[in-house]
Parts: sequence; structure tokens; C-alpha cells
Amino acid sequence: MIFFARQTCHVVLLVLFCITITNAFSAPPMGIGSLFFKPKNVVTPNLGDDPELLKAATFFTESFWAGKSKESNGALTPKQYKILKGSQSAEFRKRYGFKMGKDRRAELLVCKNEESDEIYGCAGIEVSKISTANGRSIQFPAPLMSNLAVGKNYRRKGLAEDLVKAAEELVLKQWGYSECYLYVEKKNKPALKLYKKLGYKVMWEDDTATSLTPTAKGNIASVPTVILCMKRTLGAGLLGRLFS
Repeated sequence: MIFFARQTCHVVLLVLFCITITNAFSAPPMGIGSLFFKPKNVVTPNLGDDPELLKAATFFTESFWAGKSKESNGALTPKQYKILKGSQSAEFRKRYGFKMGKDRRAELLVCKNEESDEIYGCAGIEVSKISTANGRSIQFPAPLMSNLAVGKNYRRKGLAEDLVKAAEELVLKQWGYSECYLYVEKKNKPALKLYKKLGYKVMWEDDTATSLTPTAKGNIASVPTVILCMKRTLGAGLLGRLFS
């Protein structure tokens, strides 16, 4: 999802949130995928697999965008579904698709049942430019987590936390960064609770942003919102996080 700041057209990514669970999984592949193995939830990198990216975009549309349609009880109209699925597919391909000869520090992490191929959750991580609210400081490249979503039928079982930790492990062990950033809506209390629990701290907030929201009239409106930029210092231990 994308936020638009009104005054400077600063675009930031919303970390999309919803907590869920998984069924039993078989062992993940060797190599980078093995970094994310846990007996309960298995999170593996997409590695630019286009068919899976498109399937993840469909999952994301149904699990996040439909849930954001509060006015119509979580149901999207066919027109809304088509528009949002198309834009999400394009975004996933652009951010996480295979890029020959280009920087691959952008990955979509996916949790799914390897027998049925059903996707339970996903999270994106990429090296992106970070700036303060309304772009009032010099931008700098750093890992940015976004597009975190979990299916509504698998909530409160730790999958969102597993996805966050998998992204952090990739950032720290594979990319060599010691910090991870994310953007989240201030009104998203469950997400804020999770991120604070995991050691993320608020760096700044932007009250000039807008968020895309499906409406009961069948449109997709841009509505005012407040976003928070949060950061966690990785690999520093408890004391390091307290004073970061």
C-alpha cells in the first residue's frame, strides 16, 4: 500500500499488517531459504518467481485490501478487486521481480503450505531511500519492510512475528545492515503493539499523509491518515536496543 504526503508528494510504503497461523510444513529448501526455517512456520524467499509473485498479489488483495474495506464489511466490488489486484501485481513485480544484472536487495518473503500451495502470509523487504516526514531531511538508503499481510483465517498464532524476524535475519546476515525501518498507520494499534514488542521505536510521524481505502460506493478513495516511521537496531542485544 502507498501513502502520499500532501505537500511534497513524498511517497512512503505502509507496512501492511494482519496476524495469522499456519499448518504443518515440510522442510524448506537448502541455501538462503534454510535461514528462515522454524518447526512451526516456514518462511521462504520468493527469489523473483513470477507466478508466485502474482499469486501473492492475489492473496494480498484478498487478505489486506478486502479487510480495509470497513464500510462494506470487508467485501470488495468486482471493480475494486480488479483495480487493486492489478496494481498490487504490478507493484510486486516491480519491487521483487527478477532483475538481470541489477541489485537483488529486494525480496518478498512468503509463508505457505507446501502441500496445498496455499499462501498464509507475506512480507517485503528492500533497500530503499528513507527520509523524514515530508522529505525534510537528506534521504539515505536503508532496509525498509513493507507489504506485510497475513490471511484472516490464520490469526493470533505468531506468523506476523515470524515474517518480521525472517526479514530482519535477511537484512542482517545476507545484506549486512544493522538497522531496519518500516512505516505504519498510527491508528493500527495491533501492528504498533507487535512492532514495539519486537523492539521497534518511533522515529517520526507524518500527519499530512493519505491512504487508499475501498469505499462502500465502489470507489477507491484517498483519505487522510497519520503514519509513523519506526526503526529497530539489529543484532545489538537488549541493552543495544534500549539505547539505540
